[in-house]
Amino acid sequence: MKYSRSALSLLGAIGMSSCAWGQTSPDPAPPTTLPGKIQLSGLIDGYYSFNNNHPASRFNTLRNFEVKANQFSLNMVKLSLTRTTEPVGFTLDVGFGRAWQIFHATDPAGTDVVQYIPQAYVSVKPNNWGGFQFDFGKFYTSAGAELTENNLTWSYGRGYLYTNGPYYHFGARMTKPLNEHFAVGLQLVNGWNNVEDNNSGKTLGLTTAWTGKKISWYNSYYAGPEKNNTSAGWRNFYDTVLNLNPSDKTSFYVNFDYGRENEAFGVKNNAMWVAIGVAGRVQTTEHTALSARYENYDDRNGFITGQSQSLNSFTLTGEYKFVQGLLSRLEYRRDWSDKPFFERGALGQSKNQDTLTLGFVAFFGPN
Repeated sequence: MKYSRSALSLLGAIGMSSCAWGQTSPDPAPPTTLPGKIQLSGLIDGYYSFNNNHPASRFNTLRNFEVKANQFSLNMVKLSLTRTTEPVGFTLDVGFGRAWQIFHATDPAGTDVVQYIPQAYVSVKPNNWGGFQFDFGKFYTSAGAELTENNLTWSYGRGYLYTNGPYYHFGARMTKPLNEHFAVGLQLVNGWNNVEDNNSGKTLGLTTAWTGKKISWYNSYYAGPEKNNTSAGWRNFYDTVLNLNPSDKTSFYVNFDYGRENEAFGVKNNAMWVAIGVAGRVQTTEHTALSARYENYDDRNGFITGQSQSLNSFTLTGEYKFVQGLLSRLEYRRDWSDKPFFERGALGQSKNQDTLTLGFVAFFGPN
């Protein structure tokens, strides 16, 4: 599983705002500055989700982060300390809640400690190096159109492309702007979602960002061994996001993923998955916004979801911002598959799942 999407490094390298690859975030609250030019930010995020299938486990199938069904639930609490690179800075996030348990569920390091530290990295940006920046530590992935924090993204729950991609990496990354519109990046990390590596190999990441006034285009490619205790059979993953901003109140994105796990089921038995998502957001008034998202996820060999299937999802989200730093979202989502996959009742499985979720997010600072 996985993708905050961190375009932070590349966008920071070319002087753009630190939103998601494919999204324009709602306005953040004013930052709180501590001594030493350290900025403090944070959020509290909770929800109620109704699932029409009434699953006995009380879990929504294949969801991030509205995972608990037919009950109130705390999604996440997060506090962040950030010091801008001048020329040395850092980012430290401390988190609590079920979202971070999901985030770190497969980490070989275990969840006892790492689930409480979503990010922790040092940044170096030498003067007169043309915007070059080096980060080392644990940081969000560069892949994907959606960010992790709900005040920085459009929908309350995350789509398939987020849920089934990488969330974070541990290692080193470098970014360098080549001109005012284009930047490139290089990463060398342990792999997907692992502070401690599960094998002796390393994963290589290549990223690009082209940003214009109305159109932006981002690419991420990760390649490396991801299996336990072996470096055979590499995983190759490509993610691209095209972001369109026709006006200050309207934004769209298209997100495409291609993944291939070599030797997924033994020698010469490879697995492949292909996914596409499209979404749009309209700021309807000063306090309200409406967004919609559609995704198709083709798990051709069942490597990602455990079953060979073609998944679809449609999400419609209404947002209301009460005041600066407090927003709510009411969200309808329908998932469907060509195979019985979604939990229904105590014993049954269904080809579809319908949910209605009401979430509240209180936040301060840039997050």
